[in-house]
Amino acid sequence: MVEQLISTNATLFFIPFFLAAVVVEMIAVRVFRAGGDVDVKDDGVSVFLGLMSSVANGAAAVLTITALYWAAQYQLFDIPMTFAMLALCFVLDDLRFYLHHRIAHRVRWVWAMHFVHHSSNRFSLAVALRQPWTKHFSGTMMLKVPLVMLGFDPLMVIFCGAVNAIYQFFLHTQTIGKLPAWFEYIFNTPSHHRVHHGRNPQYLDANYAGTLIIWDRMFGSFAAEEEKVDFGLVSPLTTLNPLRILFTEYLATFRDALQSGITVKQRIAYILAPPGWSHDGSRKSSHDIKREAGLLGDETVTAAAE
Repeated sequence: MVEQLISTNATLFFIPFFLAAVVVEMIAVRVFRAGGDVDVKDDGVSVFLGLMSSVANGAAAVLTITALYWAAQYQLFDIPMTFAMLALCFVLDDLRFYLHHRIAHRVRWVWAMHFVHHSSNRFSLAVALRQPWTKHFSGTMMLKVPLVMLGFDPLMVIFCGAVNAIYQFFLHTQTIGKLPAWFEYIFNTPSHHRVHHGRNPQYLDANYAGTLIIWDRMFGSFAAEEEKVDFGLVSPLTTLNPLRILFTEYLATFRDALQSGITVKQRIAYILAPPGWSHDGSRKSSHDIKREAGLLGDETVTAAAE
């Protein structure tokens, strides 16, 4: 079990390289006038959250590992551990990540976890490390189970997820502009991921990709970087308090769900409906914002619950 725990949190071994890259980016911005900005306090909070997330998520990884090895006894096929099968596993796991990421922006319970990563009003390699401590409690890690049941070895699935996470770290920078068109068409890039972190109406709910941007192109969630990106949450979070960053959205979710005078259906909707949903229409979801900006035409946004 120790081996599996270490494998699940394989990105832990890359932390020195991540920190070195953060420093290099700061030098590039300060000394060589590369794109972006430097905010030592904000970056410091991001690094702290990232380091502690490795500890917290590493400890909780037993939940996911147990599920994956339980699923292994029901495998449909015995898929060999070859390079070709590793490549196939990576592509399928990347699709799994796309689904997880899209759910994280459309289901408030999962958003409460993912909220942490989007809480900075900046965009840098340090922000890539601004990770939640509760990812194994959101439920979406169970999306790995079908891959194991299909026949992929749990360690192969875990390895592919780790490689994907490492690739995504390097997407969080303003120092790199657009890459060659063929690469931008197939792969996720800093340009595409800047869009994902934007609160501009046209950038909301876009570019959920991990490594391959083709999923966004296939499923209608792609947006190209055109207008300058305004980074952060729709309602900006200004605190640098790590505990507030970690738990603000969880507390708000429970407060909304437990308020008096609403139905059971509405309580459930406050947990499972998209962020911004409210029983009385007093708030705005991303669809509401896009509609008001004229980006959805005359499309009517249906309430998740009444």
